[in-house]
Amino acid sequence: MTYKNNILFLKIFMVSALAIVVFCGRPGTARPDLEKAGAQTGEKAEDVSAVEDLMREHGLLDRILLIYDKVLRDTETGPAPSCGVLFKAASITRDFMENYHEKLEEDYVFPRLEKTGPLTDLVKVLREQHQAGRRLTGVILEISKPGEIDRPSGLPRLRNALRSFVAMYRPHKAREDTTLFPALHANISQKEYAELGGQFEAREHQLFGRDGFENMVRAVGQLEQELNIYNLAGFTPKIEN
Repeated sequence: MTYKNNILFLKIFMVSALAIVVFCGRPGTARPDLEKAGAQTGEKAEDVSAVEDLMREHGLLDRILLIYDKVLRDTETGPAPSCGVLFKAASITRDFMENYHEKLEEDYVFPRLEKTGPLTDLVKVLREQHQAGRRLTGVILEISKPGEIDRPSGLPRLRNALRSFVAMYRPHKAREDTTLFPALHANISQKEYAELGGQFEAREHQLFGRDGFENMVRAVGQLEQELNIYNLAGFTPKIEN
C-alpha cells in the first residue's frame, strides 16, 4: 500500500469510526467521543508545546502497543488474531507515528541535540530503532493482509514482529520522554522552542487536518472497542484483602 493510499485509508477510516461512535453507540458501552479532548464543540484545544505534543503522541503509541499486546495474546491462546484491526493499527503506526511523529524527531529534534554533543550516542540509537521499527511495521502490515497469516511462516513471523516492536518501543519512548525531550527544552531558546511547537502543528494540519491527533485518538479508541480493551477499568487488578 502506497503512502498516499495509506493517508486516504486513514481519512476514510477516521470518518467511519466517528460515524460509528456518534450514531451506533450502545447503552452501557464506552464511548470514544468522550475523549475528544476539547474538540466537542468543533474547536481545537489550546495549542500545546513541542515536547507536550510529542509526549501525548507517545501516549497514542502506548495504546497501539496495548492493541499489539492483545493481538499477540490472541495468537498464543487460541482465537484467530484480529487481522483487520491489526492492519488498521499498523497503518496508523506507519502513517502517524513513523511518517509524521518520528519524522518530526528526525528533522527537528535529533539534529539540534546532535550539535550539542552529550546525547549524540543516544540519538544514534534512536535513529537506528526508528529504522528497525519501520521494518517491523512492514512485516505486520504484510502478514495482516487477507490470507497472509495462513502461510506456514505467517503466524511465527507475526508473533516475532509484534513482540520485537513492543519490546523495543516501550524503552525507546521512555528514554525520549525522560532524557531526550528535557534536553531539547534545556538546549534551545524559548523563542526557538515556541516556534518549534508551531512548526509541529502546521505539519500535523498539513498531513491530517485540523484535528489530526484527536481523530487518531478516536480511531485507536474504536479499535480498542473492537478488541474489548477500551474500558480502562478492565486493567484494574482485583486485589484480595
